[in-house]
Amino acid sequence: MSVPVDVPIVLVHGLRVSGSMWRPQVDLLTEQGRRVVAPDLPGHGSRRGEDFSLGRAVDAVVEAIDGVGGRALVVGLSLGGFVSIATAAAAPGKVSGLVAASCTAKPAQALAQVYRIPSVLMERLPDKGATLNERFHRLTLRDTAADAVLDGGLAVEAATAVIDAVSDMDALSALESYRGPVWLVNGARDHFRIHERQFFDACAEGRLLNVPRAGHMVSLDQPVDFARIVSDAADVVWVRESAAAREGRSLGSDGV
Repeated sequence: MSVPVDVPIVLVHGLRVSGSMWRPQVDLLTEQGRRVVAPDLPGHGSRRGEDFSLGRAVDAVVEAIDGVGGRALVVGLSLGGFVSIATAAAAPGKVSGLVAASCTAKPAQALAQVYRIPSVLMERLPDKGATLNERFHRLTLRDTAADAVLDGGLAVEAATAVIDAVSDMDALSALESYRGPVWLVNGARDHFRIHERQFFDACAEGRLLNVPRAGHMVSLDQPVDFARIVSDAADVVWVRESAAAREGRSLGSDGV
């Protein structure tokens, strides 16, 4: 079994946005010589118009992992965090480590209260709320961060289907089933922190990190700090994978 040169990184985006939201991290991590991909989920970005389901989203992440060698550190934010947890549960042998950001709230409660009602109201607008969403991102994110989000388009029409799909997910059980290393990352000002202790307790090998001066979009509020967390996680996973390779053992479906 050969020693891995590095650990590929798959970045999974949030609701309504696309892989373009990860531009700051892609730039920072590729400067370090790391292999990084940021696929679009069904119904978003280059895949707008496709039906979203949690299973299809997991398939998209697995396809991205296979494209970088079949095993990777998976990093997701918000919706991407839930999808990443689901991927780790469905295909643990492909997930060498998991960074789940801005998603430590039980989906049924969080999505129903925070997103469902606004999404239903915006669907009544002529543009489905696209203008309001763009203005929101322009107001709340620095210029380069807003451009990174908006350049991939805003799939406002996908929101209701995503909420319906993810709100049925048992995120804690999915997290419990994954035995590999997990980093739970939240902005200190994030409203999605409400169940972070339960999520941490569900991890077989967990770390809980709160990033100062950051809200729900922690990767865009503090891009350098977030990239550093991902880089450190990739290094930890690389050490584990390299040790396993030298000892001639495989990190199998249980992640250990």
